[in-house]
Amino acid sequence: MYEEFYGLNSRPFNKTPDPRFLFFSKTHEEALARLHYAVEEREIVMLTGGVGCGKTTLTRALMDRLDDRCTVVNIINPRLTPSQFLRTIAKRLGIGISYNLKADLLDAIYEKFYNGYEAGNFFVIIIDEAQLIPNRDTFEEIRLLTNFQLDHSNLISLILVGQPDLRRRLDHKSLLPLKQRVGLFYHLDALSNDELKGYVEYRLRVSGREGVLFTDEALECLYLYSKGIPRLINSIATSALLDGFAQDINIINERLIEDASKELGLNGYRED
Repeated sequence: MYEEFYGLNSRPFNKTPDPRFLFFSKTHEEALARLHYAVEEREIVMLTGGVGCGKTTLTRALMDRLDDRCTVVNIINPRLTPSQFLRTIAKRLGIGISYNLKADLLDAIYEKFYNGYEAGNFFVIIIDEAQLIPNRDTFEEIRLLTNFQLDHSNLISLILVGQPDLRRRLDHKSLLPLKQRVGLFYHLDALSNDELKGYVEYRLRVSGREGVLFTDEALECLYLYSKGIPRLINSIATSALLDGFAQDINIINERLIEDASKELGLNGYRED
């Protein structure tokens, strides 16, 4: 639509978690390094961040960087009962789900992990939106998976990804046994003003644009209304590009960003 008009070969601000567009701010770079370390050490890690900060994109980037020795079980909808959770793990691991007893199912999962460990393989379980896990019993099944360990090593690495409420949930005394097993915690912050400029320019380069497309004033305005949250940056920038294309404006200016923000109901513009 607007791509040819602006000299782009793809849409730079799509909301899908495409790892090609992952911009390494200081916190994103450190977060990915910690996730990679957790896989190598078969650790348990918790990654939190506000809505739209890029948590899912980071986990996709991690998966792309893992080699063939790694088997990843990525659970993107954790609203599961304990039984559903275990059966989901088993199914993703290629285990037949004919087990009627939970103990038998756990034994089959353990055997899969242990045999993989002996062969030099890694198993990674990623639970996205983990703050949506419905009840304590499902958290308890997750804790039981962390019991799969040898004297000197865990058999799996577990990555819990969620909004800040996830930490508050694990502070509950009934969930402390799980929290105490988490070896790494990291909170993903929004982008700074300077990082936003780098973010926008990076995504434009990936999409084929080398020259300036957003004025400095437009970038300042974009930071004001997005507060450095990547998902909001993408929404505002896309709307501004569409408006600029419709108005035959070659460079995105401050007015286009303000109009896009107003259209999206950001920073006080939303009407009751």
